[in-house]
Amino acid sequence: MTRIKCCGMTRVEDALLAARLGVDAIGLVFTARSKRRVSLAQAQAIRRALPPFVDAVALFMDDEAAFVADVIDAVQPDLLQFHGGEADAWCAQFGRRYLKAIAMGEGAKALPRLRDYPGAAALLLDGHAAGEAGGSGKAFDWSLLPRDPAQPLILAGGLHDGNVGAAIRAARPWAVDVASGVESAPGLKDAAKLAAFVAEVHAADRESASAR
Repeated sequence: MTRIKCCGMTRVEDALLAARLGVDAIGLVFTARSKRRVSLAQAQAIRRALPPFVDAVALFMDDEAAFVADVIDAVQPDLLQFHGGEADAWCAQFGRRYLKAIAMGEGAKALPRLRDYPGAAALLLDGHAAGEAGGSGKAFDWSLLPRDPAQPLILAGGLHDGNVGAAIRAARPWAVDVASGVESAPGLKDAAKLAAFVAEVHAADRESASAR
């Protein structure tokens, strides 16, 4: 079964809708470089509202360690996600399970970086170029995903209800991550788009199960 993470949440009602639809995790963006940045108060409200078994993921990008620690204390996320040039040991210093984003904008040349984060709980492969923020809506060549990864792989970048089924069939990722593909504006989720996205993921999984 392909897990689903919906990133860039800024409203309680959007997070609750995602939970009702069967989304497994929601992303809260704290880096100042993002259009989807949330305040600590917004994040705390969303965190309190989440039902059991829906994870909250706190996203950072080359932020100060003290800031990351402050967010952890205030929000108590289930997972951390790092989207910049942070090294494996730096990401691990907080004593929390973390996801590391790998910028796949340069294609196959980015693949060696998948070996740089042995401590990550999973790697998130996004379509942007190195140094750019996520949530750009850029896709990459899904066939580049290795078939025998050392860690679970999360596919991100340019996904929406019209292509997520094809992405799952091509790459067989552990999870998919969506932000701009289910929005009416940055940080504002569109209920119909999100419902359609989740439905397409489930349909691709059913197709895969029947093929086996």
